[in-house]
Amino acid sequence: MDYSDLKLGKPVRYTATYTPSLLQSVQRGPLRRALGIEGSNLPFLGLDAWTGYELSWLNRKGRPEVAVVHVQVPASSPCIIESKSLKLYLGSFSQTPFVSRADVQRTLESDLALAAQAPVGVTLVGLDQLEADGVVRIAGSCLDVLDVSIEHYEVEPGLLRADGDVNARESLYSNLLRSCCPVTGQPDWGTVLIQYAGPAIDHASLLRYIVSFRNHTGFHEETVERMFVDIMARCRPSVLSVQARYLRRGGIEINPFRSTREEVPPMLRTARQ
Repeated sequence: MDYSDLKLGKPVRYTATYTPSLLQSVQRGPLRRALGIEGSNLPFLGLDAWTGYELSWLNRKGRPEVAVVHVQVPASSPCIIESKSLKLYLGSFSQTPFVSRADVQRTLESDLALAAQAPVGVTLVGLDQLEADGVVRIAGSCLDVLDVSIEHYEVEPGLLRADGDVNARESLYSNLLRSCCPVTGQPDWGTVLIQYAGPAIDHASLLRYIVSFRNHTGFHEETVERMFVDIMARCRPSVLSVQARYLRRGGIEINPFRSTREEVPPMLRTARQ
């Protein structure tokens, strides 16, 4: 795809005055067609949970305020928001006066909804609340304890194996996820959690498959959708959820979640985040 119009990977001038036009979008459609997904008939439900740590603005007296912003973009939205443009956009709040925190929240909701072309949820969290929430340990079995040989570092769904004679219900995770930005080539590091019910997935094959994304170039959202589609096609689970917890870059972390179920798990920080 042609990303030449994006600010990503280019030198830019930062502005400290509110500028919503800084936001840029990427259409999901072409990314999904490469996965065999056409139109709005999606094989999954879910959302993209964004957390921005670099948000500050001026109150009515000119004193700076700070908050962490949580954004939830539905997986059904036509567009994803390009991450560098979001960083620049959030930075443009820094010398801009707002009447209240609620005013900031409404502004974010309106601008981000236009960029995603769908309603988005926005919550502002104070640093005291962020500290009180702390970090969580992922519940499930860690695949990283397996002593396996790895040969594939390009995505290889053929590595996946499942036993059709044995049913299982498991939560499995790995801290070894790495993919790369399709524009800059910079690595994106993360943890991936896979929860399923159905034919028992071979743990070693799943770990090898996760590691095969190591040189994959793709946005966070596309990477998780590719995992969901591959696991569903190769292992045939009756229930499947895939969630990635990516480390922050540029003060922003992106945590896509795709599932056969409507309920969304709490988007809590891990120790790596």
